[in-house]
Amino acid sequence: MGMRTAKNLLYHTWIGLRVKVMRSSARQLEGMEGRIVDETKNLIVMERGEKEVRIPKVACRFRFFLEDGSHTDVDGSKIAFRPEERAKKV
Repeated sequence: MGMRTAKNLLYHTWIGLRVKVMRSSARQLEGMEGRIVDETKNLIVMERGEKEVRIPKVACRFRFFLEDGSHTDVDGSKIAFRPEERAKKV
């Protein structure tokens, strides 16, 4: 499928991407950053050092750091569906 870019991000798996929580209704999550290790309909699971942190999609705005050195911000409410449904929603 090629490299993940801002234009095709929603068609790809996010496992392995670096992500940062830019805004959240839960203030303690803001600024949290790590690598995505799993994803469900409602959660992004990121690895931070030795720990895995579960971040609710709907409550947050995320910044995804892409392989080409760019980044893109995505509102979590727009991605609150199962990964396998991603291509159908876009």
